[in-house]
Amino acid sequence: MKQFMKLLAVLAIIVLPFGAAHAESPALKKVEPQFVCMVNNAVFDKPQIPVEVSGKTYYGCCSMCKERLAKDTSARMATDPVSGKSVDKASAVIGEDAAGAVYYFESEANLKAYTPAQK
Repeated sequence: MKQFMKLLAVLAIIVLPFGAAHAESPALKKVEPQFVCMVNNAVFDKPQIPVEVSGKTYYGCCSMCKERLAKDTSARMATDPVSGKSVDKASAVIGEDAAGAVYYFESEANLKAYTPAQK
């Protein structure tokens, strides 16, 4: 029995770090658009102000953000960090990292494929 316990301990030392290193844990948490100020690129715990532009809905946290989204095309666009393509924030898949940084993706697959080294 004592040898069996030693064997288990050795296996745990070898296998557990390997398993933890290869465990699939997403770098980002998917966020619903209505909780993101798309000007400040920040996530909030309550829905933000919807801004309709050309049939698309964007979100801002205040009247200044609302005005900027309505007038400034660049505030409505972002770059997908995986593909490098320009994406419209209204149709983007949005992710947030543990530090609160917001990223916009052209697809769910790109959100899942994202790694912090791609910043």
